[in-house]
Amino acid sequence: MDFKTATFYFLSTILVLAGLRVITARNPVHAVLFLVLAFFTASGLWLLLQAEFLAITLVMVYVGAVMVLFLFVVMMLDINIERLRQGFWSYLPLGAAIGLLMAAEMGVVLGGRYFWPETMPDPVAPPVGYSNTKELGRLLFTDYVYPFELASVVLLVAIIAAVMLTLRRRIDKKHQNPSEQIAVKRNDRLRIIAMPTEKE
Repeated sequence: MDFKTATFYFLSTILVLAGLRVITARNPVHAVLFLVLAFFTASGLWLLLQAEFLAITLVMVYVGAVMVLFLFVVMMLDINIERLRQGFWSYLPLGAAIGLLMAAEMGVVLGGRYFWPETMPDPVAPPVGYSNTKELGRLLFTDYVYPFELASVVLLVAIIAAVMLTLRRRIDKKHQNPSEQIAVKRNDRLRIIAMPTEKE
């Protein structure tokens, strides 16, 4: 067994154990920290596959932003763990059945001829000066430019929809109407009153 294979098995073991601790940890903060460990380990596996851009993106986006936000939210919320675990045993048979079904599906897919060593030979070593990030960017903006732009439009629509759902009109909320502010007249804002002069 060479060093690369040993590293793969080592990282895979840590990833599986961290994933199990995410769903079995009693403390939500510990579960989030184990999920961070799982993401770090998955980025190491991406590095073994020579996908440096995906590994760095996984660390920067998920670990550096998303999981830190999850951690702060979990730490700030007063979560009643006992109340969440009240119906755990009642849902256990259904969850176990779904888990076994997913494992069987993965076994059927991974056990097929598409993933045999004969059909998936070792990749050819890249030439000197090859940049995986540069090649990924070239493919995104040449061959896959339309799906890339379509995905960006879908994300933009999702952001606008989230903002509109959040900022819906409420009775107890103070807001301004720009059209009414523009259409206002001078006499509506200013009134001149004639008063007699007062003397001391």
